[in-house]
Amino acid sequence: MNEVLAEPGSALGGPARRDVLRLGIAAGALAMAGCLGANRAEAAASPHVRGHLAGQDVTRLPFPEQKVALTFDCGSTPDGVDKVLAALAEHGLPATFFMTGRFASTHADAARRIADRHPVGNHSMTHPMFTKLTHDERVREVQSAADAIKKAVGRRPVPLFRFPFGDVDPQCIADVNDEGYVCVRWTVDTCGWKGTSGGATTDTVIARVMKALVPGAIILMHVGSTGSTDPSTVDATALPHLIKALDDRGYGYTTLDSLIP
Repeated sequence: MNEVLAEPGSALGGPARRDVLRLGIAAGALAMAGCLGANRAEAAASPHVRGHLAGQDVTRLPFPEQKVALTFDCGSTPDGVDKVLAALAEHGLPATFFMTGRFASTHADAARRIADRHPVGNHSMTHPMFTKLTHDERVREVQSAADAIKKAVGRRPVPLFRFPFGDVDPQCIADVNDEGYVCVRWTVDTCGWKGTSGGATTDTVIARVMKALVPGAIILMHVGSTGSTDPSTVDATALPHLIKALDDRGYGYTTLDSLIP
């Protein structure tokens, strides 16, 4: 705080000096209040995840209703996108898609079709093992993906992040939380991404989900094929049959909205 004081030997003193002192103190108080207000505003605008979701890689939604959340990772090819979107639209079901920046950049048309209908979360830029990266590399992966998704679909991803390969440790979660994202894992991975060459079929997808089925389950599927040597899109093919199996078990569907800060 800066006080305005009379110089020694000056004519300023008595009431006049007291008035100037009061003005100086008031000005200092206003400056301090402005500084504190700016700090509070900056803290309020901070993207950091706080509260019970901080430090978590969520594996299940915390409610008792017989509902599941369908989630799809977009990191390889877009070969199953049309089938997945058609099945969801036919049944009027919600879903969340976790997209890499590389997918959004390479397959912008498919990315837009997805984002036109469903929320898109962040799945990193290049799908690396996050525990093998430095702090700065992790931040770049998250931020670059957000920029690429925005460029492709016209908006930034929702503040939900899924770690590539599920590779994670507490520091990785902390770094992603600091970028404003809640980390979302899964209750069950259908393993449809293995493709038919890896033994995945509609029956194995359904069996894995039914075995792990609990209220609030987060189901992980993929929109792409395994690769050029195996063009099968097992999850996309299995999805209508999985929906029927879940319906037969009396399960409904929900979103990940409750996880968004």
